[in-house]
Amino acid sequence: MTKIILKLFTIIFFLILSFVGYFSLIGFETKSFNNQIKGNLKKIDSKLDVKINDVKIILDLFNLKINTQTLGPIISYNNQSIDLEVIKSEISLLNLINKKFQLSNLFVSTKSIKIKEVIGLYRSINKNNKAELFIIENFINKGYLIADIALNFDDQGKLKDNFKINGFVRDGSLNILNKQKIDKINFIFESENKKFDLNDLRLSYSNLDFTSEKIEIENRDNFTEIKGNINSNKISLSEESLKSLLKPFSKLDFKNLKFSSENKFLIKINNKFKVSDYEIKSSFDIDELLINSDINLKEIFPNLKSEISFKDHQTEITFKENNFSLEGNGEFLIQKNFDKAYYKIEKKGDEYFFDTRLDFIKNPINLNFLNYKSDDNSTVSLKFDGKLDKNKTLHLENIKFENNSNLISLKNFKLTNDLKILGLKSAFFNYIDLQNKKNNFQAKQDGEKFIISGKIFNASKLIEDLIFEDTKNKNIFKKNFSFEIDLDEVYLHDEDVVYGLTGKLNFVNNKIINANINAKFDDKQKVSFTLISKNNQKVTTFYTDQAKPFVKKFNFIKGFEKGSLDFYSVKSKDISNSKLKIYDFNLKELPALTKILTLASLQGIADLLSGEGIGFSEFEMSFQNKDKLMTIDEIYAIGPAISILMEGYIEKNKLVSLRGTLVPATTINKAIGSIPILGDILVGKKTGEGVFGVSFKIKGPPKKLETTVNPIKTLTPRFITRTLEKIKKN
Repeated sequence: MTKIILKLFTIIFFLILSFVGYFSLIGFETKSFNNQIKGNLKKIDSKLDVKINDVKIILDLFNLKINTQTLGPIISYNNQSIDLEVIKSEISLLNLINKKFQLSNLFVSTKSIKIKEVIGLYRSINKNNKAELFIIENFINKGYLIADIALNFDDQGKLKDNFKINGFVRDGSLNILNKQKIDKINFIFESENKKFDLNDLRLSYSNLDFTSEKIEIENRDNFTEIKGNINSNKISLSEESLKSLLKPFSKLDFKNLKFSSENKFLIKINNKFKVSDYEIKSSFDIDELLINSDINLKEIFPNLKSEISFKDHQTEITFKENNFSLEGNGEFLIQKNFDKAYYKIEKKGDEYFFDTRLDFIKNPINLNFLNYKSDDNSTVSLKFDGKLDKNKTLHLENIKFENNSNLISLKNFKLTNDLKILGLKSAFFNYIDLQNKKNNFQAKQDGEKFIISGKIFNASKLIEDLIFEDTKNKNIFKKNFSFEIDLDEVYLHDEDVVYGLTGKLNFVNNKIINANINAKFDDKQKVSFTLISKNNQKVTTFYTDQAKPFVKKFNFIKGFEKGSLDFYSVKSKDISNSKLKIYDFNLKELPALTKILTLASLQGIADLLSGEGIGFSEFEMSFQNKDKLMTIDEIYAIGPAISILMEGYIEKNKLVSLRGTLVPATTINKAIGSIPILGDILVGKKTGEGVFGVSFKIKGPPKKLETTVNPIKTLTPRFITRTLEKIKKN
């Protein structure tokens, strides 16, 4: 009996063991849990529906659970179907025994599906994170994913917040404002309730590859936070690629770019899906950057290239809300040799702050307004710092220009957005100019007045500019200013110096309306300049006991000696009427006059001109200026050897047209001597061969003048009248 019971017990034990083993290892299929699974999904979202095949159950005896699994289910949401790989779940044996037939969790594994198809399912699961979902929808709008979704339910069958979604995305893409495309998006993702992480991100933008170790999207109380990094390895961009990539910067003509970058970012988006705060930190290593430039700075950089090249730049950029900073250094090429740049720019609110140093290495720098040029084999250092305020006013707090022992320094230099001068606290100049002349002077502002003072200044270039350059449109001042000048020594030319130059200048609308300047030569001879504006007229006077320093500025006049100069001009509207007189001077090597004398067979006088020179007792010129046209009413010069009467016009840089009469002094004396009674009184009894002179014409472009000469047997009444006037005066 005992043996029978033992055998029966053994059989039952083996049967139970076999059942448990089969149930645990192989399991069996049933439809008993189908409705349970459907019901739980309906509790997540009533729009969710699922088509389930038979559910396979497997016993987990050690954990007192039953594992359920169904293959190939199909979830439907808003008439969109999602093919799943598997749905798994766990059921407590105790709940089953107690007839609490309740799923505690669901594990959903998808097949490779379109991202758009799974967005609805994710919206159902994560109802609270609308901002996060908005970001995801806009971040990825194409591509495929495979996901594992783990859901947990409480005893009432409600979804808990501790869900998890893991998976990966491949071949994703998106459009930025329907203009710029980002594609080849691949990443691994993890999502838990309020957090969404992207790991091992790879993407392509305009055929450029970028990577990211991790991007985190987390929903907080009042905002969604996005943080992470995006990096790029060595990237080379052609001109065509740059034009496509940098459409917002189309005004800049980029040609080539090679760089790598590391970018970290933190972005906050509020509940209205607007960026409420952000911080982006970028590190750029620029190996090469080429930009076509049409900047016209040939006056400063004589060897300026049409293409600007940058290389080996290390740049750090930080973006914050309403603020950003840029700091870096590297080399740039605008002339023959590479120069160095160090720069820092910060934006705070509506203002930009900058601190920059440029080292120009073995490249010439011209400052024409100061008659300065750097040594080609030296280094020029230019430092400047300041700010650009919200009104676009440029405040250059400090400017320092250094080259060997040359120094130019400015403080609190203010410019408008169109680079007109608003003010200057002080300026200091100590340099050797192109003529190897020392310059040492300073300027400071006192209200609406600039005070210029110092030991020495070479004004030769400034005088040339005033004489020859068209300054009509050089509007450099925004306000009206006056200048007070007090300089110990001022060079007029290489060896011509005046002392104790003092005076005042008043500028209104960038024009001198009043001026009074005086100085003396070393022998106490004076020079003075005045300008008075009254009744819509400008009256200018200029007098000097030494004409030579000013006359020899005109290159076509050679060997000018002695002489005093007196100039008077009245300007009304755009027309000026002027008279220039020069007294008691000699001329040598005057090409135009030499040619006339040669053509007239007056070789003796021509030889005199090229030798000891021809003396003149007086030169008088009456002329009118309007725009670029000078109309010469009369030029009359009288001397012991010859006298000249001339008229015509000069159109600046275009045409010269002059005609006149030249008569040797002997002929003049004979002509005047032939006048009854008056001739005897003025010149006495003379003998000669009769009246003789030449008429001449000078015409053509300034660099290609043609001169013609015709002999004359009689003098014009005008010539005789003007000569008699001069003789009587003398």
